[in-house]
Amino acid sequence: MLMTPIKTDTATALAAVPPREFLSTLVWIKADGPATAGTQSLIEILAPVGWATPWHTHHTHDEYFYILEGEVTAQVGDTRVVLRPGDYAFGPRGVPHGYRVTGSGPARLLMMTGDRDFAEFVKEMSEPAAGNELPAPSEPDIERVVSTAARFGIEILGPMPD
Repeated sequence: MLMTPIKTDTATALAAVPPREFLSTLVWIKADGPATAGTQSLIEILAPVGWATPWHTHHTHDEYFYILEGEVTAQVGDTRVVLRPGDYAFGPRGVPHGYRVTGSGPARLLMMTGDRDFAEFVKEMSEPAAGNELPAPSEPDIERVVSTAARFGIEILGPMPD
């Protein structure tokens, strides 16, 4: 098994990452390319009720969802499932997918991918957050989202299906 050594001070710094505002959510980039020899992305997301990802496909990596709090309805291809704390879903590369926060309050989840592209996309599309509160909802610059996503192997297909 290949193990990349991580110094304790680096691991502690990664665990205490500051929040960032990303498309009307808060995110914490827990692991990115430099921390994983370019092999992984791990992002914690806090999203408000009603918030949804765009319907999208990853061409360079698979995506994994693990729900920590709240309720999310995920769709992968033609399959739709309600996820609650402790539930997991898999979005394979090349298969359209996305999710919507459907519970009575915000959802907190972990998003994992098998390369650094997703973390790099989130870094480029986000800004440092003022605190740990959800930002006010705002409309994203769709052209910027689509073009930036494409550079990181993500194809935006439109809004989440109803």
